[in-house]
Amino acid sequence: MITAKAPPPPYTSGFFRKIESGPSPAVETLGLAKLRGINVGGLYRSRRSFVAHARSKPIKAKENTGASLIDDWFKPIQAKDDSDIEECATAFPGKNLPQMSNVGNSTNILWHDCPIQKQDRQQLLQQKGCVIWLTGLSGSGKSTIACALSRSLHSRGKLSYILDGDNIRHGLNHDLSFRAEDRSENIRRIGEVAKLFADAGVICITSLISPYQKDRDACRALLPKGDFIEVFIDVPLQVCEARDPKGLYKLARAGKIKGFTGIDDPYEPPCSCEIVLQQKGSGCKSPSDMAEIVISYLEENGYLRA
Repeated sequence: MITAKAPPPPYTSGFFRKIESGPSPAVETLGLAKLRGINVGGLYRSRRSFVAHARSKPIKAKENTGASLIDDWFKPIQAKDDSDIEECATAFPGKNLPQMSNVGNSTNILWHDCPIQKQDRQQLLQQKGCVIWLTGLSGSGKSTIACALSRSLHSRGKLSYILDGDNIRHGLNHDLSFRAEDRSENIRRIGEVAKLFADAGVICITSLISPYQKDRDACRALLPKGDFIEVFIDVPLQVCEARDPKGLYKLARAGKIKGFTGIDDPYEPPCSCEIVLQQKGSGCKSPSDMAEIVISYLEENGYLRA
């Protein structure tokens, strides 16, 4: 005679409150094969009850070693003495309120200095930060020369970055049109960004039509004397129009583009720029040759060494 025994009741004590046989869909989904059959909810509830129990009955230290461990978890950290408080106040000043500034539409702002200055960054890069401002008509070769210049600097182990007018309008200045006031704002923003690059010790190369003298002068005024190097790409309008790399002159002549520089909007050549790169007649220099002229200027004026 065979006697069938009833299965034992599930174990309900401790963390393993309920053990179930068979695979759990959630466990299978998570790929935790070793946790099959464990009631995770029970584990969590057991842990919660353990913590509640521990808080209600603190663990006492053995002898005179201090307060209970659990109570210590919830005690606020106090300074040992007044010197600790003074040290914290010195590390994070604010006791004596500084003079705030109002700049434009920004109020109550404060310039925060850092101990690492431009000179330190220039020593690290072994070069001097500056802005090389390429200006000229559309189609004069500004972007091509900028790339040739950056390539030449890179081959010498010098760090540069190009701020190209069209590229910047893909992001930072995508909200600006080509109206006169928006063109001025476009140049102002790029001038401020170029200033930051120069302050970082980078040789910043801008490639922009920048048709108005006052806007270029405003950008020059942002930088220390000598750090704004204006390069005029002096190419006649007829040469630029014959190239017409983007087809813009054709559209402007057809009246499909209004306010185009050189056609129905003026270009003001630089009055006193540092470098003039001319492309006239049949003796046009290559972009690399023009880049070397700028490199020579940088070498002579100490920008390629710290």
